[in-house]
Amino acid sequence: MRIAVTGGSGKLGRTVVATLREAGHAVTNLDVVGERGPGFVRVDLTDHGQALDALAGVDDQHGGLDAVVHLAAVPAPGMLPDAETFRVNVLSTYHVLQAARRLGIRTVVQASSETVLGLPFDTPPPYVPVDEDYPGRPETAYSLSKHLGETMAEQMTRWDPALRVVSLRFSNVMDPEDYAQFPSFDADAAGRRWNLWGYIDGRDGATAVLRALEGRAPGHHVYVIASPDTVMSRPNAELLAEQFPDVPVRGDVGTHDTLLSIDKARRELGWEPRHTWRDEIGGTSGDQGVASGPAEA
Repeated sequence: MRIAVTGGSGKLGRTVVATLREAGHAVTNLDVVGERGPGFVRVDLTDHGQALDALAGVDDQHGGLDAVVHLAAVPAPGMLPDAETFRVNVLSTYHVLQAARRLGIRTVVQASSETVLGLPFDTPPPYVPVDEDYPGRPETAYSLSKHLGETMAEQMTRWDPALRVVSLRFSNVMDPEDYAQFPSFDADAAGRRWNLWGYIDGRDGATAVLRALEGRAPGHHVYVIASPDTVMSRPNAELLAEQFPDVPVRGDVGTHDTLLSIDKARRELGWEPRHTWRDEIGGTSGDQGVASGPAEA
């Protein structure tokens, strides 16, 4: 496919671009930062004209697209004033979705966020593992912008029944070099309770994008995307008893299994995360069924 990746210069974006190219796709990176050259176009997606023009075609970079992966955003709360985070994220998402719709690009995969689930969990979640079944609970301007991105996708796919938009609620993105800090998390369970001790290896985040692009069912689809385990060596039962003693537990959460349910993504996308921090730094993989060994995107 001919694919544009917005925000392809970012932490997750770099891995997504590389993964899609390795899979044989022609990829153009649309971002405000990056090196001039083949496969990169500098574009401000908060400007609708630039967004529409960049997706329609750019001289010798591309002459049209089959799909868009929209990762460009202020990637976490607290980086910019709240109003600016909201402005950038909501406008850029609207412009990308609207441009894709008007240009006849029928497949969009966009980065939503685990924060839509209610992070930080100062107010405890309704149950664990958390999943896509309960309504969004944004607690910050950043999370609200991501929640509205999902809402826009829901309505635009209603307007255009041929459109497919997949919103991936990525957990905290980590690269292998980030894993050295993980053993220190055990000293204070409260330090990472804000997202139920979750994370996503960037390589697995990229394969989730790849699987989402391969789908064909129109409409809006939402998936939690997280690694199969927690960031902790301490067992889930101990963590939950200490930090969330009154939260109902649904089913078996295992010893170190993720508390951000990825069952839907496994079932519907055929996606399976392959990387965990335990393998990377020589620890044990616990019982999470791994096949092999806030900044969001």
